[in-house]
Amino acid sequence: MPAIKEAAEAFLSHKRIAVTGVSRTPGSHGSNAVYQRLRERGYEAIAINPNAETVEGDPCYPSLGAVPGGVEAVVIGTRPDRALETVKEASSLGIGEVWMHRGPGGGSVDDAAAAWGREHGMTVIDGGCPLMFGPTADGGHKFMCALFKLSGNVPRSV
Repeated sequence: MPAIKEAAEAFLSHKRIAVTGVSRTPGSHGSNAVYQRLRERGYEAIAINPNAETVEGDPCYPSLGAVPGGVEAVVIGTRPDRALETVKEASSLGIGEVWMHRGPGGGSVDDAAAAWGREHGMTVIDGGCPLMFGPTADGGHKFMCALFKLSGNVPRSV
């Protein structure tokens, strides 16, 4: 199993990343923060929300399969009970890397979804936040990363 730092670097080496659970009301959800930061740092972030046609003025798609040209990786920011469906859809589309977002609470992590993804050859980061690593990181997220490694909300390996 790769260490979290190496898995995060590999994930963030992709430039076309879908973010599920992005909300129509930007201040209401952590997915929006991930979506915004990815865009700010030069990524082609794609919003996924089956209940929205646009998010923050950008096109939004109802599913991964609806994204023209596809995506390379997926940040899951929905409720945990939706993670397995997203992991299976990603796998069916040939997307090999997913990141289940998790901050101080339970986040989007679903153990069954993580296990299913790994059993099907996917790299699954089951915790933490892409904003804690590499080119998307900031001081606050780096501090949270160290703290959440102690609590287990950021895995040490994936």
